[in-house]
Amino acid sequence: MNSIALKSFIGLRQSSPETPHFSAQPKPITIHRKFKVLAGKYSPKIQGRNLRVAIVGGGPAGGAAAETLAKGGIETFLIERKLDNCKPCGGAIPLCMVGEFDLPLDIIDRRVTKMKMISPSNVAVDIGRTLKPHEYIGMVRREVLDNYLRERAKENGANIINGLFLKMDIPKDKESPYVLHYSGYDGKTGGVGEKRTLEVDAVIGADGANSRVAKAIDAGDYEYAIAFQERVKISDEKMVYYENLAEMYVGDDVSPDFYGWVFPKCDHVAVGTGTVTHKGDIKKFQLATRKRAEDKILGGKIIRVEAHPIPEHPRPRRLKGRVALVGDAAGYVTKCSGEGIYFAAKSGRMCAEAIVEGSENGKRLVDEGDLRKYLEKWDKTYWPTYKVLDILQKVFYRSNPAREAFVELCADEYVQKMTFDSYLYKTVVPGNPLEDLKLAINTIGSLVRASALRKEMNKLNV
Repeated sequence: MNSIALKSFIGLRQSSPETPHFSAQPKPITIHRKFKVLAGKYSPKIQGRNLRVAIVGGGPAGGAAAETLAKGGIETFLIERKLDNCKPCGGAIPLCMVGEFDLPLDIIDRRVTKMKMISPSNVAVDIGRTLKPHEYIGMVRREVLDNYLRERAKENGANIINGLFLKMDIPKDKESPYVLHYSGYDGKTGGVGEKRTLEVDAVIGADGANSRVAKAIDAGDYEYAIAFQERVKISDEKMVYYENLAEMYVGDDVSPDFYGWVFPKCDHVAVGTGTVTHKGDIKKFQLATRKRAEDKILGGKIIRVEAHPIPEHPRPRRLKGRVALVGDAAGYVTKCSGEGIYFAAKSGRMCAEAIVEGSENGKRLVDEGDLRKYLEKWDKTYWPTYKVLDILQKVFYRSNPAREAFVELCADEYVQKMTFDSYLYKTVVPGNPLEDLKLAINTIGSLVRASALRKEMNKLNV
């Protein structure tokens, strides 16, 4: 369904027309085009060292960026305060991420091949019938995934600093260094930490929704959700049910604008929910989510409680000078599904690739134009996906009748195939015109029934 709607929105942002090449063009035009392409190569060469870049934040975005930079000849520093951080996150990753980021299978707790979408009236729809034998959704624990990416970056030459980023001094010209102030924790300075500074040529802000790097460049605020999650240890007998199954609950009781989830981990399940509009009621929604799944997690013991803000849309500014934002710091979490891990890692890698290319593998300084190439590539690739999921959330999460319609649509095998193909591989899947037409008719029918149901419910409430 995502990919079907996607085709209608690709044209919202007009792409730049390609200039045809004619061998008979006058020489001045050829010189102009050559100058335009190579202008970035005239940035100053660095003497006696390589380009120095700091990454603030050691999640998937920071770890992926650090590895790419280190491999590309950049002197890389990654600052992370909580090296054992357990972010409240469902932990779902698409199949393409496993291959794209060369993730070992032993860090994937579960391979989900079945999902249950459960409506406000507890109508359950089984999803996953269209998956091929080798296809699955990976379930990971963030503390395991994040640590693996950081350690791999370290093996490739990145310097991992256990520290808390405090502030940053912005240079007044295009060549002077950024000065980062942080508290360093090395086991010798106790819990307070030691005040230290670090001078670098560029900075990547990968420090999450409450990004201090974003504040330093006046990136602006954004609306955010509160995600609340409990890790629940259940019996081995009950874990059999969740061996390769995840559940998603929708309804005003679990969230007025998102969904509740039960996702399987290695020896427990993650039970959580989120909301933008009613943050003060998050514990009430969490209790309702546990209640909806009660028969399957009854007797379970809560072993960890986690809460964290999740961005709802990109920040007004994601780049300034030689500072760029990636991951949650930039606002790269999709609406409707709440997916963020893949997009965090992908944005970190894309930003780092732009720096490596612009600096000629660390030999030259970079400028805002080099980093802007990352944003242009990102927006061109993923902006339509974010826009479509935003629209889907507004249409189907607005009321319980609309959620019933959404679950009803999820039972359609064509919807499942298009949705899973788009999610697993992050590509726009061509649809079948006849099936697209049938889906459009079914969608309208479901929404009409939802509207009628909502009117009847309103009459009962009068």
